[in-house]
Amino acid sequence: MTVQVTCMLLHHASKHLNAHFRNNPRRLLSMSLTSPEGFSIEKHVAIAAVRRACLVTCTVFNQLVRDKTDTLKKEDESPVTVGDYAAQAVINTVLRNAFPEDPIVGEEGADALRQESNARLRERVVSLATNALQEDLIDGEKAQWGLGSHHEHSSEALLKAIDEGSDTGGPNKRMWTVDPIDGTKGFLRGGQYAVCLSLIVNSQVVLGVIGCPNLQIYPANPDEGKGCIFVAVRGQGAFQITLSGTGAIKLPYFPPEKSYVLQSEEPKHTNMPLIRRVADELHLTEWGMDSQAKYCCLVRGEGAVYLRMPAPTIGGKQPYEERIWDHAPGSILVEEAGGKITDSEGAPLRFGLGRGMGDNRGFVATVDEELHGRVVSAIKQAQSTEDAKKTKATP
Repeated sequence: MTVQVTCMLLHHASKHLNAHFRNNPRRLLSMSLTSPEGFSIEKHVAIAAVRRACLVTCTVFNQLVRDKTDTLKKEDESPVTVGDYAAQAVINTVLRNAFPEDPIVGEEGADALRQESNARLRERVVSLATNALQEDLIDGEKAQWGLGSHHEHSSEALLKAIDEGSDTGGPNKRMWTVDPIDGTKGFLRGGQYAVCLSLIVNSQVVLGVIGCPNLQIYPANPDEGKGCIFVAVRGQGAFQITLSGTGAIKLPYFPPEKSYVLQSEEPKHTNMPLIRRVADELHLTEWGMDSQAKYCCLVRGEGAVYLRMPAPTIGGKQPYEERIWDHAPGSILVEEAGGKITDSEGAPLRFGLGRGMGDNRGFVATVDEELHGRVVSAIKQAQSTEDAKKTKATP
């Protein structure tokens, strides 16, 4: 049987599988999880989408941030804006070609790009997305996903692809979540950022792929270079590969380093004083980092805990509601690498409430269950201390 015929059969089977799922989504989930090849097509599609989106973000950084070989005049044409739009166009184009019936939950919409005043920005986004999609195929990629030099991608087609990310989420459905550039400040400073994609079925994350272009492939050997993709499928473990799609390593690939608690680099994104008290209680050192790259470092064994606690609010303002794309890919990486993730009270995370995750009680991810219980207890103690100080300070 030729490769072309095999690919056509896989595509045909995928279409029938989607149709079956719409009639019986719960059966699809159970069938897939009992098979060692469950979600195999979805995994390869997701890796291809994230890898090519990483090509876009690297190009944007190299041209507009590092080398400044191209310039931007308007504030809304910032490198982050260009990268966000172009990366989401790439990911959504791949998903729409592979799984046309699957809804997508993403951050961006293309209305602003359609405005005549943004013609230059639109042209830039279209050019970047087209170049990434037309790169030569590598092992595991299929032309029918909209990839390769023979595919043409019109401006309107790419804008429609960006708009595909408008789904509202919710339970009892199969949907993808997309975060084209997670960690925008890390991206701009040449630090850590991530391209994040997940598949959720009936409120459960079944697949997560995170691309980290600036993360060392082997932390102990910087000469090996940068650029990793992290992949997890429910019931199949977690792995790291290079941006070129090679060198698969099962995670964690070295014994967990239990001296670090990973947290956000930005003070306004989390409650740093509370995390500091928890770290002191557990004799851990804080390690600030942008984006879901923190999850990736955790599952490699570079830290003991990832903590994200709601930042203190002012004037009765409600805490930021975390979005499902902020944690879905990282959560399955943690679980499939043998760790545990919950909210700060030990309750499971909820990915079927819509685009958001409900009341923000914080997030706790650890490399093992025993440590997780100790962290939750330490958080409770630290919060009690914090509340007592507030009460004492109130006249």
